[in-house]
Amino acid sequence: MTPTPTPASAPQDEVWSEVRGQVGFITLNRPRALNALSLAMVRALMRILLAWQSDAQVHAVAIRGSSKDGPFGAFCAGGDIRFLHQAGSQGDPQLEDFFTEEYALNHLIHNYRKPYIAFMDGIVMGGGMGISQGARLRVVTERTRMAMPETAIGLFPDVAGGYFLSRCPGHVGEWLALTGQTIGAADAIANQLADGYLRADQQAAVWDALGRQSDTDGTALADFVAARSSAADARPACARAQIDDYFSLPDATAIVTALEAARSDWASATAATLRQRSPLMLHVVLEQIRRARGMGLADELRMERGLVRHCFFLRPGRSETLEGIRALAIDKDHAPRWNPARIEDVTPAMVAPFFTSPWPAHAHPLAHLA
Repeated sequence: MTPTPTPASAPQDEVWSEVRGQVGFITLNRPRALNALSLAMVRALMRILLAWQSDAQVHAVAIRGSSKDGPFGAFCAGGDIRFLHQAGSQGDPQLEDFFTEEYALNHLIHNYRKPYIAFMDGIVMGGGMGISQGARLRVVTERTRMAMPETAIGLFPDVAGGYFLSRCPGHVGEWLALTGQTIGAADAIANQLADGYLRADQQAAVWDALGRQSDTDGTALADFVAARSSAADARPACARAQIDDYFSLPDATAIVTALEAARSDWASATAATLRQRSPLMLHVVLEQIRRARGMGLADELRMERGLVRHCFFLRPGRSETLEGIRALAIDKDHAPRWNPARIEDVTPAMVAPFFTSPWPAHAHPLAHLA
């Protein structure tokens, strides 16, 4: 059944919602942009979820993406980085609104009072992780391509990335955060970033059947989907022992130095990837992940909100993020001019300011998060 767009939908019906049976269904419908989140989409999602949270008819929520071929096929590729570049370059206050409201949405999903079920088919990156990692049930498919690739654009894994990556087993969180490595279903489940596997061609049937359930509570609705998912067919591919050996080292320079001194293809390839990332942000991201291990969700999101302000506005003329987006998505020369240019040239004095909040606690834009 095709969902009916609601009045709260973002422009061009980018967010569809409907209630069938006892379930609220959401479809992200911006397929040409791989469902990348705009500010309007963030606001639509927040309105819909707040309304359903107090609606006695809705016992659970399910969310999916869409592709050019219809529902499913892609979940969400992240935030709209072209908007971020334009707004950041022009000092547009909507950039601040975007991150404040997106992080509040992430917090709501992690603390949602009803089961929230994410069908994480296809691309699940950046902001897509932010609207799925807080789900009661996270379902992946053989098409899932999951990553937090922000260091490639001179940013850090936000949308509570520090929170959920730091809680991966061992030092997998540091590895995923620094490299931006893409993983599939088996690695997502093994590293506690997904709960179950469902074949892509079975999703529509489960989605539709979920709307036909009746006389049941939210937990039973989530269990209905969980019972139809399983462990991924493939074995995890990530080199867990090597990841823990290298990404437990004290700083980014030590990690890259050790990888380059090793004699394995995996180590060489990983070092080469890190050499392409923003040297400054590698050091910042490692600090973020390690601080986040001892933080609750609300405090971690407040830390991220401060990091964003530093990334876009508090290094005048030297924003690694604007430069990274320029090289990747605007000029597409894939030759970012990082400052500093080498991992070895980053000092603790360059990293420390990122973790100084731009606001007193009472005036923080996310002060209301509990």
